[in-house]
Amino acid sequence: MNKGTAIDLGLNEAYNDLFSTQEDRDNAQRSYVTDLPAAEISDFPNHPFKVRMDQSMVELAESVKQHGVLVPSLVRPMPDGSYQMVSGHRRKRAAELADLPTVPCIIRELTDDEAIIVMVDSNLQREQILPSEKAFAYKMKLEAMKRQGQRTDLTSVPVAQKSGGKTSRQLLGEQVGESQDQIRRYIRLTNLIPELLDMVDNSVLKEAGKLQMALRPAVELSYLPEAEQTALLEVMEGEIRTPSHAQAIKMRSFSEQGKLNPDVILSIMQEEKPNQVEQFKIPRERIDKFFKPGTPAQKIEDTIVKALELYRKRQREMER
Repeated sequence: MNKGTAIDLGLNEAYNDLFSTQEDRDNAQRSYVTDLPAAEISDFPNHPFKVRMDQSMVELAESVKQHGVLVPSLVRPMPDGSYQMVSGHRRKRAAELADLPTVPCIIRELTDDEAIIVMVDSNLQREQILPSEKAFAYKMKLEAMKRQGQRTDLTSVPVAQKSGGKTSRQLLGEQVGESQDQIRRYIRLTNLIPELLDMVDNSVLKEAGKLQMALRPAVELSYLPEAEQTALLEVMEGEIRTPSHAQAIKMRSFSEQGKLNPDVILSIMQEEKPNQVEQFKIPRERIDKFFKPGTPAQKIEDTIVKALELYRKRQREMER
């Protein structure tokens, strides 16, 4: 061995870890703000929140064009030297529409699961969130919580865990202001085919010319196999209507018995839904003077029907 040659025993890194202060370690992990070209920022994989080119985006792009991006996006560095968007997809898109060369970003070291939780939490603060966005966001966050050691079962209530004996679904419900059952319902929506899920979203968007479907029937339909959902879609488009909650429950029951087919679906869809029966109401104060106080409602109805029948009979006699 040559004199003066240093021998690397691989102790430097261990020494630094052993004697570095918490402040040193925190500084190594701290966030910092910089401007990044949009092209260097990739979208978050399977990002559940949609970046729609709607009026809100047009207004945001115009604001960014005039004033710039006022709130930095949050990104994390990737091993290949690029960056991945965690929070700020709409701001990035608005900056692109406004032809800005760079986007102000907070760069923060985050693990995959930390990034998922931050991404979901930050986007749930938006003013309008679609059912499909909640569905996939809740599912992603619960799965991340599971990987972090918080027991989660997406189909049944999990066992109690370390955090005060609460389940992951309970914790998530408290964080987002939803009941455990509502969390479960939203996650069920991830089993719908895209076309049916779009109808659930349209119950919020209310786009003209497109069918709308409520949450409860959609949850029941999520239990149908994909082929049966596709058959249902064809019937819905032909009938230009969506099933009621009761009809969806009936379809699920037939499906579980192996008896659901296009003919059965059509038969169920053609049943008259209660909310499709036109209701005609007369204000009570307009007819009270014709009846004694305490007259049963059924008797009032029968009397009015008889009076109308007599009226129609007299009208016909006058036409002769």
